[in-house]
Amino acid sequence: MYVLFSHFLLSLRIYFCKMKNIRNFSIIAHIDHGKSTLADRLLEATRTLSERDMEDQVLDSMDLEREKGITIKSHAIQMEYARNGQDYILNLIDTPGHVDFSYEVSRAIASCEGALLVVDATQGIQAQTISNLYLAIEHDLAIIPVLNKIDMDAAMVDVVKDQVVELLGCDPDEIILASGKTGQGVDEILDAIVDRIPAPSGDPEAPLQALIFDSVFNAFRGIIAYFKVENGSIRAGDKVKFFNTGREYEADEVGVLKMKLEPRDEIPCGSVGYIISGIKTAAEVKVGDTITHVDRPCSSSIAGFEEVKPMLFAGVYPVEADEYEDLRASLEKLRLNDASLVFDPESSLALGFGFRCGFLGLLHLEIVQERLYREFDMDVITTVPNVSYKVYTTQHEVLDVHNPSGLPSPTLIDYIEEPYIKAQIISKSEFFGGIMKLCLDKRGTLTGQHFLSSDRVELNYEMPLAEIVFDFYDKLKSISKGYASFDYHLSGFKRADLVKLDILLNSEPVDALSSLIHRDHAYDFGRKMCEKLKELIPRQQFDIAIQAAIGAKIIARETVKAVRKDVTAKCYGGDITRKRKLLEKQKKGKKRMRQVGNVEVPQSAFMAVLKLD
Repeated sequence: MYVLFSHFLLSLRIYFCKMKNIRNFSIIAHIDHGKSTLADRLLEATRTLSERDMEDQVLDSMDLEREKGITIKSHAIQMEYARNGQDYILNLIDTPGHVDFSYEVSRAIASCEGALLVVDATQGIQAQTISNLYLAIEHDLAIIPVLNKIDMDAAMVDVVKDQVVELLGCDPDEIILASGKTGQGVDEILDAIVDRIPAPSGDPEAPLQALIFDSVFNAFRGIIAYFKVENGSIRAGDKVKFFNTGREYEADEVGVLKMKLEPRDEIPCGSVGYIISGIKTAAEVKVGDTITHVDRPCSSSIAGFEEVKPMLFAGVYPVEADEYEDLRASLEKLRLNDASLVFDPESSLALGFGFRCGFLGLLHLEIVQERLYREFDMDVITTVPNVSYKVYTTQHEVLDVHNPSGLPSPTLIDYIEEPYIKAQIISKSEFFGGIMKLCLDKRGTLTGQHFLSSDRVELNYEMPLAEIVFDFYDKLKSISKGYASFDYHLSGFKRADLVKLDILLNSEPVDALSSLIHRDHAYDFGRKMCEKLKELIPRQQFDIAIQAAIGAKIIARETVKAVRKDVTAKCYGGDITRKRKLLEKQKKGKKRMRQVGNVEVPQSAFMAVLKLD
């Protein structure tokens, strides 16, 4: 009995020793504040990568990320750091900075005990910095403030230091001055991670509880799930089950996340790793699910991540109708790697069978469309994006409508509510007037303003989500010469005077171009749509009438003139009736052609709404 007990104490000491030296942290910041570059320096300092393998933005594995200079996916990597004779394991989860990928940030934060808050010394605190910080504070993370890019000529170290102190209420000496370009301050950051971020607090002897925070699809090995062990431990060969789906698997391989997957015999409590169990069906793995043992299951699942709330919806259809099943498989594989993407099957009279997809923003939509093409070779047609509305009918029903074609008859609609957001804009004071005018034009209501310093102002607005999903961010950047930062979150629904605007081509409605819009903006929007479509639709052998209509009322019209052959060219003399006879014959032919002819709408026309000024 004594031998068994001493063996138990020894194994417990080994486990606690492992847990005591583990640090799980993420890097949070606004877009373009230097997160990826700083992560490169941390990898160099811990010799996680050799000089030969090192490259800029090493954690940004997608070509799209390098082209656009932004992080799209959160990445996990394990580093080993030795200090004062102790070996530490540092698990870094890099996060995106753009507001459209805030769901990625929430998943990274839920898997950590601490975070580096990186602030650009040349730009100061921005809207997304504050938003991500509040997210980290909600999860009780230890915050290490880092002032990046201090080597730049435009760096305002003392000014930005004061902003960070005011925001966090920390001691100025706690702020680490660093440069991702030169590597200055990286050793201080590593020491701060060890000293200030607490070790994981799980129970190594409890039943296994591991939280899935991401997954990827591998064509040869199936689905690879990334997890963090909250309690217990997991070994290769263990029989495991996914708590929420109830499905059972064998852990064929477990390991840690370096630049490549490295197999291990065991992943201890508090650490981050991956599991391969030969899963081929994407629907079986859900981000936020809990992994536990079959023979000794945990009593409850870990509180997973918040359910993603799509901000806008768009129809995604295959160009070729017989590629529908391929598109479904591609979207399922993409959702493994991008849990914020949601989709449901739908059909359209004009476009056939496709999917109604939910996105977090326009950039997210653009990235998904590009990834479908690059990674899965899927050519798709994307309809005009729109947001979700609540329709209250005269029969006292409430309908969620994502698509204008899903609206009930106008006689059955009592009223419509649209989603509103709380927007936070931080900008230089000199652009104050232009930003206020833009927000008023977008039906915004000022709820508060606060001067962060003598030349920086924070504006809080309540405005309809439909007004900001198209071109608001671009216009805001133009007005503020790139200085303003913008962040928002959904606040609820409000009643609105909305109408369905239909676009008709030769009296036939094109449901992919229809939209729900505020009555005051319908006329201008309809006129601009007709003008834009006139530019984009190629000329045919007959006239094409482009009309914008609200119900039965036509509010705008443009005509694409027919390509005509000069049938009177051979009449070089004689009576005028000869020419009239030929022209009448041509007119009848055009009329008949118009009745049987089809108008082909190019893909650029479906996205024309985004280009409207």
